[in-house]
Amino acid sequence: MRQVHYERSGGPEVLELVSVEAPTPGPGELLVRVEAIGVTLPVVRKVREQRAPIALGGEVAGEVVAVGEGVEGWAPGYRITGLVFGPGYAEYALLSAAMATPIPDGASAVDAVALVRSGLVALGALDAASPQQGESTLITAAASGVGHLAVQLARVRGAGRVVGAVSDPAKADFVRQLGADEVVGYGQESWGEPVDYVLDAVGGDLLTPAIAALVPGGRLVAYSSGGGAIQAYDLLVGAKSVVGFQLARIARGQPDRYEHWRQELWQYFASGQLRPAVHAEFALEDAAEAHAVIERRANLGKVVLIP
Repeated sequence: MRQVHYERSGGPEVLELVSVEAPTPGPGELLVRVEAIGVTLPVVRKVREQRAPIALGGEVAGEVVAVGEGVEGWAPGYRITGLVFGPGYAEYALLSAAMATPIPDGASAVDAVALVRSGLVALGALDAASPQQGESTLITAAASGVGHLAVQLARVRGAGRVVGAVSDPAKADFVRQLGADEVVGYGQESWGEPVDYVLDAVGGDLLTPAIAALVPGGRLVAYSSGGGAIQAYDLLVGAKSVVGFQLARIARGQPDRYEHWRQELWQYFASGQLRPAVHAEFALEDAAEAHAVIERRANLGKVVLIP
C-alpha cells in the first residue's frame, strides 16, 4: 500500500510517498481502508519540531476490511471514523475499536473527518468554558478546522454574541457566514467589547490580548499546542480564570461524556445546524502541499487527504 513517510524533521518538503506492506489488525483493532484523512495543526507542527520522526496519525474515515481478536460490534463493511495513533496517512490504517464511531447514512467520509475529531475538540472546549445562555464569546483561529465548528457550536448552544478572531482579514467573510457577529484581526489594538469567555486555539503571544478581551470574571479555555505564558497579575486584576482542555483526557477518563458529545455532533449535522467546511481535498501524494496550507494558516475549514 502507499503511505506518507518522512526521515527527518522539517517543513512540508520532507514528506514522501513510499510503498509498504498493509498492516494486520491485532487484538482490539480494526483494519480500515482509508477514504479520507484529516490534516491537523498538531501533526504539522510535530513534523517540523520533533527531533525524531513520528507516525503521521490523526483522523481517518473509511470502511472496515478486517477485525482483530476480541473485537465486538464491528465487522467488515462498516463505515467508521476515528483517531489513529500509528501511521494514518495511508491507504490502510489500524484503528483501535474503542476509538471508532460509525458514520451515519447521509454523511461522507470527508464529512466525518471534518466533523468528528475537530468537532469533539470544539464542543469539549466550549463545555470547559461552562457557558451560560446568552453569554458572549470570542474564538481564536475562527476559520480553522476546529475554530469554524466552534463558532457554529457556540451559536447553536445559545451564545448571545460570537466574535471570531483571525490571522488574515480575508477570512472575515467566511467566519461571518458561519454565524459570527463580529470578526477581529490578531493585530488589532483592541478586540472590541469584552466577552464572557474565550476559546483559544493559538496560544503563544496571542494569550495576552485574549486575556485582555475578557470581562471581569471572564474565562479563557486554552486547547492549543502552541504554548505561551500568562501573567498572574492579568488574571488577578480582573478576577479572570484560565482552564486547559485536552480531549484525550476525556476519552480515557470519561467515555460516556465523550460518546454523548459524538452523538450530539451527528445530531447537529443531521439537523443542518452544524456544517463542516472543507477548504480543499488533496491526493495522498500531495500531502506536502496540504501541510503547506496549514503552515501558512491559509485554510478556511478542514484540509483533507484522499488516498
